[in-house]
Amino acid sequence: MMIKHLQDTVTLHNGVQMPGFGLGVYKVEDGDVVIQAVKAALDYGYRSIDTASFYDNEAGVGQAIQESNIPRKELFITSKVWNDQQGYENTLKAFDESLSKLGLDYLDLYLIHWPVKGMYKETWRALEKLYKEGKVRAIGVSNFHVHHLEDLMADSNHKPVIDQVEFHPHLTQEDLRTFCQQENIQLEAWSPLKRGQLLEEPTITEIANKYGKSPAQVILRWDIQHDVITIPKSSKAHRIKENASIFDFALTEEEMNRIDALNRNDRSGSNPDSFDS
Repeated sequence: MMIKHLQDTVTLHNGVQMPGFGLGVYKVEDGDVVIQAVKAALDYGYRSIDTASFYDNEAGVGQAIQESNIPRKELFITSKVWNDQQGYENTLKAFDESLSKLGLDYLDLYLIHWPVKGMYKETWRALEKLYKEGKVRAIGVSNFHVHHLEDLMADSNHKPVIDQVEFHPHLTQEDLRTFCQQENIQLEAWSPLKRGQLLEEPTITEIANKYGKSPAQVILRWDIQHDVITIPKSSKAHRIKENASIFDFALTEEEMNRIDALNRNDRSGSNPDSFDS
């Protein structure tokens, strides 16, 4: 179901409702920079914030949350366990550290950041324990290919509610999207703008000009119309606002198809099959 406004939610397969649009804070400096970015997003109406232990800014995110005075139950906070923290006991410890830095009693979503070979099943077992204990409302994965998901699901009590992956017009992840739809696993996009590399793509700029929108807004609208949750990152208040101003226009089916056709299976980040650091 396509979201209609900034605080509209998608219902995950365990019944938890997650905002379909949020703020990502990868590479946003901890301290004042991330505090001001998160505050700007919350002031504008964002309710979903996506961080990770690897981002090293959970403390700033937590401070912004405390200072916002928005009731905790209205917020949706995601964090992730990093590669060198994986394994059963290590993950439980990493979760506690993230929770402490964020200054929260629970997380809404906790993800395995990358499928570390030989480790992610034990890591998942720890996530299942945290979920069972009510310390996290939903558990999922990030950067998992279909074969990783199949391998994990063959050996687990709960299947992931989310797979957060690189997704943009140059990497449309057709096979993964089909698999996730069949399994009722929600796809979420990181790097939806391909780290800025798509903002001068002629097809996108042409469509943007037609609607009086920015290329970024067209791409984020394309995400939404594909029922993909998206979390564009920015540290600038005007950009945070602009990114979310995508609910007053809609792309036609032909425009969606034209953007889909830009796919070249090209990543700006690492391939999960070869990422091991």
